[in-house]
Amino acid sequence: MRKKTPKQKQEAASATDATGIRLQQPDRSGPKGKTLLQFADDRSLFDRADERQRQLNRERGLPEDTGIIKKKAKPEDDSDSESDDEDDDGPAVSPRAERILDTLLWCISLATLHFTLDVLVQNQYAVSLEWPVVIWRALLALGVFVPLFYNLHRHPLDPRLLFLRSPPVIQDRVRQALFFATSTLAGCYLIHITNNYGYIAVMEQAPPLGCLWVWSVIEMDLAWAVSSLAIAGAFMKLKGYGI
Repeated sequence: MRKKTPKQKQEAASATDATGIRLQQPDRSGPKGKTLLQFADDRSLFDRADERQRQLNRERGLPEDTGIIKKKAKPEDDSDSESDDEDDDGPAVSPRAERILDTLLWCISLATLHFTLDVLVQNQYAVSLEWPVVIWRALLALGVFVPLFYNLHRHPLDPRLLFLRSPPVIQDRVRQALFFATSTLAGCYLIHITNNYGYIAVMEQAPPLGCLWVWSVIEMDLAWAVSSLAIAGAFMKLKGYGI
């Protein structure tokens, strides 16, 4: 075995002491060769994945750009690239997660509208408010609106109807016709019961009918919504009803 020199013995002895460890900066010069992203870009793997995603979107009846991250142009300086990276740190929301969050947001608003209409109707007839009953009715309305909204609403990332397999144009026409019929029937029937039925029937039926009417009008395009409201107004005038 080769004997250690006095200098090597001194270095070995000092290595056991933390204060004798030499400090050195890490290598920040960057990769010496190509990275995995550069290899993938050279072989057009990202373009193939985007083309595959577009093909799946066409088969599912979704917009072609759904789920595809658009490439950004290279920034002119490093400061801009750092700020852009900070803005894009958040993960993209999947179509299903977006559908669920959108449904919860809208349905909570509709349940709040049901709660408000219920309170207003009872105040109109000078009935003592039973808050547990009013809250329970609003929760029931929330439970009814969630599946309806989840399946019928035109969600931004996934606008298709889940119960209908057809081209997007046909689905949009079916959706508009469905909400047009719902809006017209709910509006005319609400006008009818408020002018002919007793206060008990009005208190029970007016809040859900009012929510259906408002939601249907919001879901329709402008031409369909105006036509539906015009039919309800013509019905009220033809029957001689008042508001």
